Amino acid sequence: MSGMPLKRRILSNAPHWHRSVSLIAMIMLLVMLSLLSVTFGTRDVSWVEITRALHGEVNTLGEAAVTMRIPRTVLAMVVGASLGVAGAVMQGVTRNPLADPGILGVNIGAAFFVVIGLAWFGIEQLQSYVWLAILGAAVTAAFVYTIGAMGRGGATPLKLALAGAATSAALSCFTLAVVLPRNDIAGGVRSWQIGGVGGATFEAMYSVLPFMLAGWLITITTARKLNSLALGDELAAGLGERVAWARGSAGLGAILLCGAATAICGPIGFVGLVVPHFCRLLVGVDHRWLLPFSALGGASLLLLSDIIGRLISRPSELAVGVVTAFIGAPFFIWVVRRQRVREL
Repeated sequence: MSGMPLKRRILSNAPHWHRSVSLIAMIMLLVMLSLLSVTFGTRDVSWVEITRALHGEVNTLGEAAVTMRIPRTVLAMVVGASLGVAGAVMQGVTRNPLADPGILGVNIGAAFFVVIGLAWFGIEQLQSYVWLAILGAAVTAAFVYTIGAMGRGGATPLKLALAGAATSAALSCFTLAVVLPRNDIAGGVRSWQIGGVGGATFEAMYSVLPFMLAGWLITITTARKLNSLALGDELAAGLGERVAWARGSAGLGAILLCGAATAICGPIGFVGLVVPHFCRLLVGVDHRWLLPFSALGGASLLLLSDIIGRLISRPSELAVGVVTAFIGAPFFIWVVRRQRVREL
């Protein structure tokens, strides 16, 4: 059986009309959640106040509340899209159904390097420690993949998941050891480690947006390479694909997205696990469709989680990282039981 017919058959498992309808539905869902995000919070606001706030008027407390929710909504969409795409890429690169920036320890590694910069080097500017987050994500991803690839069978899904879990546990302990002696930063670091989008500003987003744009551009250009990798390394190489280069370039894009998202929001888990699986049900495994859908799905999931966190604990709020954990943990168990940790 030749490789190209097999590739065409794998990538044509969802009709074009179905993908188009799903795309429209996803966009409409994201727009609806965006409106709900600026509407609901600790203070009730009217549609008149929302309209005035969107036009730049800040004359009432309600309009001021809407003005604060707008950057929060944008940040949730941007970070959710980044984590959704990063998860889809990591699952494609490793052919691991459990691959996720949180499960593989990439987010924790980025957070650990940021904490090191804060505690030991006094780095406080987001423009500076976003580089540390990206470096931490890269080092952790390389370490986990190296450990998972050791021994018989190479980097199997089970070995990668176990290596990621062990690395996450170790880095969490190291982070705690660094933070405990520093009472001056302990409170801020602990709340940041939960993961949240509260207090968002457009100025902060401008610092990480170039890295996210670079990550999105790289991952989109590697969509065809990921489709080839889905066929297996030997067949991909037989089709003329440079396997190592394909994995490296796609992984770089995912690392940029994870590092930038962690730097501004803290380590938010399970978005990159849940969203790609859901999107495959809609559009199949063709990454040319899967990556854009994962961006829309990730943005929608993080927006929904933020809205839920604001509503269930009014007048306070629950950090979005806690809500995604409640959603993602049962889904993780379901994937393990259903997939039996086999390759994608």
